[in-house]
Amino acid sequence: MIIDFHAHIFPDALAPRALKKLTERLTYDITPSTNMTKVSLIESMDKAGIDISVVQPVVTKPSQLIHTNEFSKEICDDRIISFGGIHPDTDDFKKDIDFVKKLGLKGLKFHAEYQNFILDEDRMLRIYDYAFSKDLIVLHHAGLDAGMPPPYKSNPEMFLNAIRKLKGGVMIAAHFGGHKQWDDVYKYLAGEDIYLDTSMGFDYFDDETFIRIMKKHGSDKILFASDSPWSNAKNEIERIKNLDINNEDKENIFYKNAKKILKI
Repeated sequence: MIIDFHAHIFPDALAPRALKKLTERLTYDITPSTNMTKVSLIESMDKAGIDISVVQPVVTKPSQLIHTNEFSKEICDDRIISFGGIHPDTDDFKKDIDFVKKLGLKGLKFHAEYQNFILDEDRMLRIYDYAFSKDLIVLHHAGLDAGMPPPYKSNPEMFLNAIRKLKGGVMIAAHFGGHKQWDDVYKYLAGEDIYLDTSMGFDYFDDETFIRIMKKHGSDKILFASDSPWSNAKNEIERIKNLDINNEDKENIFYKNAKKILKI
């Protein structure tokens, strides 16, 4: 079984415009693997042998809250699980998180660059803590973003500060803890109480870097993820299958950890 913990889609009517806008902002040479519709994502899942994808929406302004979360609920089925989202500048974050919980969504996606916040600032810690109290998973974009300029608003040291101040709950740092910050991931996050997803990883780090962090962190806190459409899931799956690690580690990464935290 394979669960991809990090994918992106939009409503069919919005997907072409969203894909064009996002692609134009990229500073990397990336060929999107889908057209960002649900149908296209499932087609790519079938080609890669992925059973379930977890969609991660980003609410870029408070007015998007209701529509984004209702769409997230609508797309859920036996192949798609979707997180929800809120915006940090909301007037009532508890009300918004309660809305996500009522819809039955399993977590919240945050993106410090697109939502303009510092990962470990006090107002965000209150939001994470309330989300955890509602048994919601919190997943963050982590590190550099190919479509945004530096300085970046998240890094491994900020994640460490956040998780040590919080009272527990499942937090995930995407892009293996911090895109292009993997020396600091090893220094600050490996071995800590945080999950790392592998999204957009194997195109940018080598196998030795992955194994070094995995051995210190534990395969029980690593989640396979592609960041579809921004990487080729099939290629990343093959890289993990060919790593010099044991089958238990691979099963943890591909699906066991995801099933545990998603409670499926």
